[in-house]
Amino acid sequence: MTAHGTSTGRDAEDAEGLDVEEVLALVNDDRGPRPADRLPGPAAPAAGADPAGRGHAPRGDHETGGDHGGHRTDDGHESPGGRDGRDGRESPGGRENHDAHDAHHAQDPHGAHRGRGPRTHGATPWPGAREIAASAARAAVRSSPPPPVSVPLDGALGLTLAEPLTALTDLPSFDTSAMDGWAVAGPGPWDVREDGVLAGHTGHRPLGDGEAVRIATGARIPEDTTAVLRTEHGRTDGRGRLHAVPRDRAIVPGQDIRPRGQECRSGDRLLPAGTLVTPAVLGLAAAAGYDRLRAVPRPRVDVLVLGDELLTEGLPHDGLIRDALGPMLPPWLRALGADVTSVRRIGDDAEALHTAVTTSAADVVVTTGGTAAGPVDHLHPTLRRIGAELLVDGVEVRPGHPMLLARIGEGRHLVGLPGNPLAAVSGLLTLAEPLLRTLAARPAPEPYGVPLQEPVQGHPYDTRLVPVVLRGDRAVPLHYNGPAMLRGIAVADALAVVPPGGARPGEETELLDLPWTTGGIGVCFT
Repeated sequence: MTAHGTSTGRDAEDAEGLDVEEVLALVNDDRGPRPADRLPGPAAPAAGADPAGRGHAPRGDHETGGDHGGHRTDDGHESPGGRDGRDGRESPGGRENHDAHDAHHAQDPHGAHRGRGPRTHGATPWPGAREIAASAARAAVRSSPPPPVSVPLDGALGLTLAEPLTALTDLPSFDTSAMDGWAVAGPGPWDVREDGVLAGHTGHRPLGDGEAVRIATGARIPEDTTAVLRTEHGRTDGRGRLHAVPRDRAIVPGQDIRPRGQECRSGDRLLPAGTLVTPAVLGLAAAAGYDRLRAVPRPRVDVLVLGDELLTEGLPHDGLIRDALGPMLPPWLRALGADVTSVRRIGDDAEALHTAVTTSAADVVVTTGGTAAGPVDHLHPTLRRIGAELLVDGVEVRPGHPMLLARIGEGRHLVGLPGNPLAAVSGLLTLAEPLLRTLAARPAPEPYGVPLQEPVQGHPYDTRLVPVVLRGDRAVPLHYNGPAMLRGIAVADALAVVPPGGARPGEETELLDLPWTTGGIGVCFT
């Protein structure tokens, strides 16, 4: 899958001389009105909802797919993993049991639900949740701008330049040969000198008129050279004289010579502040004379994996299950630009959670599970206890509805992910990605869409994020897309953003790239 363009807001020329805070503002400028300094809070809860915003399913049923990702039929029985009952495969439109009442909505001729039922919860709309996360990061940077860091080139991949990259030397720094062949002086034929000119070697005497010398690509051009004759354009006769092939080939002065300063002169600005450091940027920086780069630091992230039921090795047994999020989240967060400073596994212990959150020095704390209102879901009580400000408390998205975002101190945030694996991925891309990207001053990806190969059944009022693979110019929905499932996302190229009501075949749908399908992430997944 190819990487897509990024938007850096104002013209890059405006980045000259900016400090890190201004770079962040520049990179994340959307050309529209700036958000107010006061962050929008969570949407008002629906009538009868828990005023704390905890009106979610209890633990083990966060996405109402259970641990097996199944859903219930209209008669209340659970179907196996959202399967369609025909060939044993899960339908790409397989839905959670929140959606059982959707049968009351009319279907269009293509089979995609288009009914829009009334919203029954106070969750934040999916696009709004992403903007709140980005706005929270902008506010954090305004209140406490991160100082730039000086990073060696081999540690800078995936960072953002905190200042413009200015050439420290001419490129090339001397006249060099663009091809293997002969450096020649004057019109031919030429007498070939026995000495040659190799890259990295100096001290060669000037060429006399009618002389030629073997030269390698990148080697310094001897003084008084007229041009370089490529190897395939010349031949030597029995007396050692060099002739152009064919004999009437014109020798143009400067031919196949890279003159000093052809690419840039010392002092030229090569890249603006706010540029994402990709492998190509590292190569340019090295060529321009840099050993280190000044960059925006990666946001520090602590990961807290919650739950008494999680095993770190072996097979599931006696009601215990393997922890999938502990191995998955740290590399995923690094791919999003974070510096993961610790990963801690905490049982269902309110005091242990309180201690872990209040003693963390990270910019962002990411938790897994405990975001609902079950008997051992301690995250909401902990946030109330420490006086946190809930910015997002539930999102109109499936899977991942019970995700949350809170401000837990000046410039510090907590992202609460649901415990089901694919629901946690949804939370990563909904809240963690815009928060971390903005903190790291990484440019936002340019939105793009691809037509769907097959219909995707939708939720009546929530967005759905569905794993897809790209086949030609179409996105093909993957079958294993239940909230507890990873089999689909493990082979996916992207997540399709399916609007409320679903999408028909051929309908262009926004895609969210997965971090390992784009360049400049600092991690290689092959």
